[in-house]
Amino acid sequence: MVAIAQSAETRSLLYNISWQTFKTMLAEMGTERSYRLAYDNGTVEIMTPLILHENSNRLIEGFVFVLCEELGLEIKRSGSLTLTRDDLKRGAEPDSSYYIQNEALVRNKENIDLAIDPPPDLVLEVEYSRSAIDKLKLYAAMGVPEFWRYNGSTFRIYTLVEGQYSEAEISLTFAPVPVREIPQFLVAAKQNGEVSTTRAFRAWVRDKIATVQ
Repeated sequence: MVAIAQSAETRSLLYNISWQTFKTMLAEMGTERSYRLAYDNGTVEIMTPLILHENSNRLIEGFVFVLCEELGLEIKRSGSLTLTRDDLKRGAEPDSSYYIQNEALVRNKENIDLAIDPPPDLVLEVEYSRSAIDKLKLYAAMGVPEFWRYNGSTFRIYTLVEGQYSEAEISLTFAPVPVREIPQFLVAAKQNGEVSTTRAFRAWVRDKIATVQ
């Protein structure tokens, strides 16, 4: 096992792990845990978020909810939902995930099975340290329409085009709001507090929507 220490998260890697062993690990570890697992091509990554990582994740989740409210979109927040596909032998637990376009299809479901249910419409990965697993290929293979990645300074949007991610300037989910500007509000929250910053974010969203109406 190789451990990588960072100020925002720690990542540990296990190699030569079979898919069945990974599924057994998930079952035995249960869901009441703070760390998140990902699996691809025999490698298991165990990521444990520290406060900087988790604070960014929670703030962005709050902004996503504001975006849905202001744009009149329904949402089901699925958090670090365990996403596994036996046919692909790939698995991941994103920092946050959301059903928006397909919310009605899973609204009353307590368990999501990707064999019959759609994947989340949007997943977020906060990566102050880069994952050893290629999340772009992993989530693209699972058919996740939109993938956000935040590395502590840069906010990137990827949209699924013909089975592969293409970096985009505008979110397909939240157009016309330029969500790539979210980092300025993460910085502001450290100075002004989360509630005040969320109010400012809501006002900013309303202004962006009004300019195109």
